[in-house]
Amino acid sequence: MMRSAHSPRRDRLRATAAALLLSALALTSCGSGGNDDLAQRASNDGSNFIAGDGSVQEFGPENRGESVAFESETFEGEQITPETFQGEVTVINFWYAACAPCRVEAPDLEEIHQEFEPEGVQFYGVNTRDTQATAEAFERNFGITYPSMEDRSGTVLMSMTDYVHPSAVPTTLVLDRQGRVSARISGIVEPGTLRALINTALEEV
Repeated sequence: MMRSAHSPRRDRLRATAAALLLSALALTSCGSGGNDDLAQRASNDGSNFIAGDGSVQEFGPENRGESVAFESETFEGEQITPETFQGEVTVINFWYAACAPCRVEAPDLEEIHQEFEPEGVQFYGVNTRDTQATAEAFERNFGITYPSMEDRSGTVLMSMTDYVHPSAVPTTLVLDRQGRVSARISGIVEPGTLRALINTALEEV
């Protein structure tokens, strides 16, 4: 009798505990899933966006590949060839106007560009989606003074798939004086990290 009298109560307690546990797991899942959803919706059109994870990878001189070999043109009409990247350290940032992380890092990139320009460091953007008018509006809004290449055709991006995931924007590359990728930042640039990577490339003989 005791057993049958208390069994429903125990069952209710167990059910309540199980429900609370499931709720906690659901909230945890919604938290991480919500962040993922925000990343996926970071572009205004909500399509084909993968947020970089903020990871940084450096490549020692002995582990670098060939010099970058693409040709392109900036929105201002400057011709970009493999020779563009010879003799100077270069930063290349892949971006587009509706990319939320791109908007976050834009002021820092311009500040670092201004800081290192006297040392001959080149900055180029690669715009993967926008028309010239849209790209120029973004640049005016954020005070960007370095040039960007128009790459809606994906020519530059596809030539750099060893370093840049076709959907992972922003990605920032540092090239050494031989035009080889010496470092990659996947996701939003952390200013101190980018400065350190540029200085490392500048200090190489």
